[in-house]
Amino acid sequence: MKFLINWLRKAKEWTESFAEKKYAMLAIFLLAFAESSFFLIPPDVLLIAIAVAMPKKSFKAALWCTLGSVLGGIFGYYIGYALMDSIGMPIVNFYHAQEQWALLQSKFQGDVGIGFLAAAAFSPIPYKIATISAGATHMDLAYFIGVSSLGRAARFFIVASLFWFAGPKIKDYIEKYFDKLSLAFVVLLVLGFVVVKVIL
Repeated sequence: MKFLINWLRKAKEWTESFAEKKYAMLAIFLLAFAESSFFLIPPDVLLIAIAVAMPKKSFKAALWCTLGSVLGGIFGYYIGYALMDSIGMPIVNFYHAQEQWALLQSKFQGDVGIGFLAAAAFSPIPYKIATISAGATHMDLAYFIGVSSLGRAARFFIVASLFWFAGPKIKDYIEKYFDKLSLAFVVLLVLGFVVVKVIL
């Protein structure tokens, strides 16, 4: 556990090194794009780093985060729609989610698909699973973009709002309780995958 916390601390320091760079918004856009289709680490990490370093740019960062995430989600949709065999299945295999994938395909229709997408866009449920599933099951693209945009924007702008109104206090809190917050972050990531299994 100590090793994991030390690794997360180094990752935090590395992410924070981007926060005050002139290309910080590009970095968060690219991270959000990648996480929506194949990457593991959520863009919230860099969003928080930017918001801590520059609270007044919190909403700008949240906007770029949302745009990158939705566009990345569309790319994930395309992977499921047209590149499932060549790219989609290797991603599923990487996360050892073959069994869950088979079940998800049978359930990702109608209200179930829309509900799962909305939950994944806003919660710790891995969003990439929902984007690829939506494409593979040919969910209506307009619904997909609309639900993704609302869910992602709500998630990232809530984070930005916290730092806009109480940046310094939250920064001090993060520094003081970093170890516990790191553990909570890992638990949320794991919980996201657990929720997928429970739902299915």
